[in-house]
Amino acid sequence: MLERIQFPGKYFQGQGAIADLPAIVDFYGKKGLVLTSGSGEKILAASQENATKKLEALRFGGECSQAEVARVTALASEKNVDVLVGMGGGKAIDTAKIVADKLGIPVVIVPTIASTDAPCSGCAILYTDKGEFESVYYQKANPDMVLVDTAVIASAPVRFLVAGMGDALSTYFEARSCYAKKAVTPCGGLPSLTGMGIARLCYDTITRYGLAAKLACERHAVSPALDHVVEANILLSGVGFESGGLASAHGIHNGLTALPETHRLYHGEKVAYGVLAGLALTDASPEETDAVYAFCESIGLPTTLADLGLAGYDRAHLAPAAEKACAKGECTHNEQGEITPQKVLEALIAADAIGMQRKRERL
Repeated sequence: MLERIQFPGKYFQGQGAIADLPAIVDFYGKKGLVLTSGSGEKILAASQENATKKLEALRFGGECSQAEVARVTALASEKNVDVLVGMGGGKAIDTAKIVADKLGIPVVIVPTIASTDAPCSGCAILYTDKGEFESVYYQKANPDMVLVDTAVIASAPVRFLVAGMGDALSTYFEARSCYAKKAVTPCGGLPSLTGMGIARLCYDTITRYGLAAKLACERHAVSPALDHVVEANILLSGVGFESGGLASAHGIHNGLTALPETHRLYHGEKVAYGVLAGLALTDASPEETDAVYAFCESIGLPTTLADLGLAGYDRAHLAPAAEKACAKGECTHNEQGEITPQKVLEALIAADAIGMQRKRERL
């Protein structure tokens, strides 16, 4: 099997970048449509206030599900759209990627938050209409263009940026596991040195600049630290996970979606706890474990089951999450050795024990 590395066609990032969107759409096609969340709709309208040619917007239904994909595909086909723009958060973006892939047309991604690495990737997560993880959909190619306006990212609630750092936090640890096991990556190849290098740069960037970026975002300021973290959350994490691989952090995230209490949490917040449980599962060193907990604590990522809305729940209640994390074909099995629901359950509890102890020590 070959090593494979995947990138988006183009990646542009900077303040005011969204002003270039009409020209970018014209470059890729004649009839564009913007699938956007409610907040993205306002941003799009503001950016085109004085434009002579306005892009048509279609409101995203709220869930990246089979039903929503079918709805948007039918509407885009009916309107003879030849370039689709996905604007908003991860689920709106993923829906646009799937629809464009089904129609065989270019897709331009404009994230309005930096909460996941979905914008650059050639895969998308499908959920049930109730928000439970269903499957991964692989596109034929990565997005043609990713356009990131850092002023838009800075204007969003800071929790999104922090969640994005939770997602980005997993990139290095999962790539490391996959590289050691020669596991198949999401793009269907073996992990590469490039993927590992980008994954490591992602980890180094968020741990170095994460707190400063969070503080800037709280004031809606675009600072160099914010710029670095946005690039890490979106580009480095996106390329790193596809070309490096996924393992227990995302597998445990998928498992946690089986518990309704966690549905209020963002993807990256659950992934961050998956990292901590993954460290327990893989017997990471105390020094590395301490460093990761300290980073999560510094920016406000979950470090206990209580942070996930699971305070006081017993093993029987957590068991479905462990079972789902170990389903056949799940990326949790990309860790070394035999991974079982029992081992994942113990790791979920062990990670909580460390997080609780650290909280008590800080009181």
